[in-house]
Amino acid sequence: MPPAEPRSGGWRLDLSAVSRLDSAGALLLASVRERLGGAALAGAHPAHEALLGIVAEHDRPPARPPRRPRGLEALGRRTVKAAGEGMRFLDFVGDVSVESAGRLARPGRVRWRQVVHEIERAGVTALPITGLLAFLMGIVMAYQGGTTLAAYGASIYLVDLIGITMARELGPLLAAIIVAGRTGSAYAAQIGTMRLTEELDALRSLGITPTEMLILPKLLALVVSLPLLALWSGGAGVLGGMLVAERFHGISVVTFLERLPDAVPAGMYWAGLAKAPVFAVLITLVGCHQGMSVSGSAESVGAATTQAVVQSIFLVIVADAIFSIAYQQIGL
Repeated sequence: MPPAEPRSGGWRLDLSAVSRLDSAGALLLASVRERLGGAALAGAHPAHEALLGIVAEHDRPPARPPRRPRGLEALGRRTVKAAGEGMRFLDFVGDVSVESAGRLARPGRVRWRQVVHEIERAGVTALPITGLLAFLMGIVMAYQGGTTLAAYGASIYLVDLIGITMARELGPLLAAIIVAGRTGSAYAAQIGTMRLTEELDALRSLGITPTEMLILPKLLALVVSLPLLALWSGGAGVLGGMLVAERFHGISVVTFLERLPDAVPAGMYWAGLAKAPVFAVLITLVGCHQGMSVSGSAESVGAATTQAVVQSIFLVIVADAIFSIAYQQIGL
């Protein structure tokens, strides 16, 4: 049987005969004192008392890891966190809207040179990747859809399938998703790094707000660039589908181009392009908001960049679904 624990109260340890004391001995004495319920010390050398004080301060049981919430508690915490993030985002949107409206009312106060620079970064340099992916998407659609339509002798409707899908849906959506992953993340990383290095505080000290210098030029540039990228993506997708239609389904380029205006009226193109500025606003605001929320360490920059991409793509898809429902209601 293990020895019985001594009862606490009235214990006293006499250290007058102790001439030398190291950390191991101090730990042993601390353990004995704890078992005795905090026994008093007598005759201890001042240096020994200091060592015992240090040991008592640092020799503490490790803190228990925080309990991880589960079930409804975890759901509730995530809901509250998401609601708080949503409120902060709305507050950010309100601040940017108020300041941007005042500057747009006086175009001379807008940094147009910065806007042109951002158009080049967000739009011109994105042409190769958006065109390539849209071209490949058109090829895939023509392969998959053409095989099914050929089974019913309706290969000619492949023109309608590719034209409507690329002009109205996939062109703007594909361009927005690529820009969200490519440009939205860059916005978050740039502004987040400037926040960590206190460059934003330096701008404010000069009387220049982040909205004036960073957010508004990016917003205007992407509102201009994304519709053009959507048009470019739609054309590249149609080109890819047209090549497959001619090679594998017997639809010549001339026939394809003659049927395309009837299959895809001008309203379809405008319906698709109308979504692009909305996507651009969402991507820019989310990326800039995540960058402005960076704090602490460089790790938060990576987290903000990831959140910017995920939230941008999510909001773009939600907005596209809302547009689809609205267009269906008005007969487009």
